[in-house]
Amino acid sequence: MKRSMQVGMVIVAGVVLLLLGTAPMGAKASSSASAFVHNVIYSNKIAIFSKSYCPYSLRSKRVFSELHEQPYVVELDLRDDGAQIQSVLLDLVGRRTVPQVFVNGKHIGGSDDLKAAVLSGQLLKLLEAS
Repeated sequence: MKRSMQVGMVIVAGVVLLLLGTAPMGAKASSSASAFVHNVIYSNKIAIFSKSYCPYSLRSKRVFSELHEQPYVVELDLRDDGAQIQSVLLDLVGRRTVPQVFVNGKHIGGSDDLKAAVLSGQLLKLLEAS
């Protein structure tokens, strides 16, 4: 075998090993964040993915407070995996923005969507359905 061909095969083998060695870690982190997001959404009557400093998130949390409802809130800025969770939300609902509100497993949307659901009566119907 020629020397250049051997070097080329070694490089290809190295790249393959590098890709195989890192793929499971990335997939594991992603699936872990995905499992967490799905668990939060389907294990809680109300779930809000939020950032503690976001005025829209604060407004959404206040809506439920005024209804005497206690949402499960995930403050993404206070978690090490917050960026991963936002990526999962992007895949799940098509948005990375906060807040993202779920009631009884149904995606309501962000702050403006929540406000519209309150005004239309849809939010109360969803809350009563549980």
